[in-house]
Amino acid sequence: MRALVCGLVTGLACIGLLTEVHAESTDPKRPNVILIVADDLGAMDLGCYGSKFHRTPNLDKMAAAGIRFSQAYAAAPVCSPTRVGLMTGQHPARVGLTDWLPGRANRPDQPLNRPEIPLQLPLENNTLAEMLKESGYSTIHIGKWHLGGEGYGPLQQGFDVNIAGDLTGTPMSYFAPFKKAQGNQFMAGLEKATEGEYLTDRLTDEAMKQIDRQAESKKPFFLYMPHYAVHTPMRAKPELVNTFDAKDIPGGRQRNPIYAAMLQSLDESVGRVLAKVDEKGLADNTWIIFTSDNGGLATTEGPNTPATSNAPLREGKGWLYEGGLRVPMIVKGPGVKSPGSVSNQPVISMDIMPTVASWVEGSKLSDVQDGISLTGVISGGVKPSRNTLYWHYPHYANQGGRPGGVVQKDGWKLVEFYENGRQELFRLEKDTGESQNLSAAEPAKVKELASLLADWRKSVGAKMPAVNENYVPNRQLKDGPIVLPASMAKVEGIQLRYEPQPHKNTLGFWVRVEDTAHWEFTVDQPGVFRVSALVGCGPGQGGSRVQFIVDDQPGLELTVPDTGGFQAFQPMDLGTVKIEKSGRHAFKIKPIMKAKTAVMDVREVKLIPVASP
Repeated sequence: MRALVCGLVTGLACIGLLTEVHAESTDPKRPNVILIVADDLGAMDLGCYGSKFHRTPNLDKMAAAGIRFSQAYAAAPVCSPTRVGLMTGQHPARVGLTDWLPGRANRPDQPLNRPEIPLQLPLENNTLAEMLKESGYSTIHIGKWHLGGEGYGPLQQGFDVNIAGDLTGTPMSYFAPFKKAQGNQFMAGLEKATEGEYLTDRLTDEAMKQIDRQAESKKPFFLYMPHYAVHTPMRAKPELVNTFDAKDIPGGRQRNPIYAAMLQSLDESVGRVLAKVDEKGLADNTWIIFTSDNGGLATTEGPNTPATSNAPLREGKGWLYEGGLRVPMIVKGPGVKSPGSVSNQPVISMDIMPTVASWVEGSKLSDVQDGISLTGVISGGVKPSRNTLYWHYPHYANQGGRPGGVVQKDGWKLVEFYENGRQELFRLEKDTGESQNLSAAEPAKVKELASLLADWRKSVGAKMPAVNENYVPNRQLKDGPIVLPASMAKVEGIQLRYEPQPHKNTLGFWVRVEDTAHWEFTVDQPGVFRVSALVGCGPGQGGSRVQFIVDDQPGLELTVPDTGGFQAFQPMDLGTVKIEKSGRHAFKIKPIMKAKTAVMDVREVKLIPVASP
């Protein structure tokens, strides 16, 4: 909002507006605020959250001196929407910016088209920086912005200073020079740097300078420090990487030395900020918040990934399960009633702005806020009145997640997928890993939560995806084969699910004979096809009977053999089918009889053309 006002007056007048209000940095009515945001940091990545592989002594120390939230959530499973929530206190669905910028484009192999999103945080939205600036604060941005480019950067959204923030979601380089590989474009404010300097360290150096200046001026300040770490590309200081030994650690656990080293540098940064605040005598009047923009990257996405494991939480970044939404959140400051305490109250990104407003006398929130102040929890252990949280992600994620929405109320969580209306219900108190879908057992609870979610979407004006009229599913390859990967299957039933790369990449949890898997595929060259499937089955679990059905043809039947493990996939020759017409067709896997605990796992189905004699 202030950016619009300043745009109407001269530069000198703007300076006058900024320097009119003077407040001592020791005034408890105007405490300093430091908000540190990690990028793609998982909820289980810090030592104080249970990690045994990563080294985070400074963040652990911060938690010991503050309050740690065990059920903190990001506003979205990807970055830019969560930053909207942090900056405005409004849900990304209300603002309309529901995907990372510029977002994943529509594709012919996706059944739905995404809703259009603004390519920047609109200037009319009041930001946390603008709110504090109006209260006489110096406002400093150091790090990743990713909420708009020229005309919509930090300087237009309430910040006096911007270092390194631009429209992009990844740094131009993690090592100096901090510029694009081609051309002469540098990250803002980092044009001069010692060769080989590490970005996380340099951003921290800049923060040290700013805290020194603010302490001298005795003016209250807001330092927003959204790090690029630990986002891909995986780049860390080699001397730190070499101190982590990932050998003999089984898959599915935290074991990435590069990621661990990136996180160690991030932790060291937090330690330096805390030490500088102490050195300047500001600790008794400074609030420090640490959190992340979404869950940890737990799928393969570029070299040296997955970055981390969010276990026991399910999946990670890009997914609407707990691994994608749950994040660390630590708050340290003069009003923490019980240092070292842990709150299990569900909190979310949008809560930060009203919480900060409650600390600063005279600060003015926008009329619409989707978050609540956490001051009662922080200063007195008071349980917040809110008991319901919502998410809306109408997009396909690069990590494999599909368009959907979530409502969480009193420990119940409903996930609703927009492609086919599938609903999954979980009791998080007893099932943090979301392994037991209770939708069939609790139809009344599903109905209640689905109604709440639908009403909420309407109330915030959430934009929904549309049917892709040009949808071409699983198109026949030019040389003839048709490949149906597990990741493209649509499941019907309760427990069957796709378990993503890199550890699984399979249709698994096939423990109910009623659950079925479906694909659509597109044929350009009809004919006779030999059908095969990559099937895995655990020791002693063989004997289930399954049908593989193309359209309405009689099913090809398989008696599932013991392959030595559910992830020990073996190709199964199932027989041949004749497809007489080009166009779209259907494929289904339907169990007939389950012999033991689980039917099987399936990684892939192939239809290979049979050459004419």
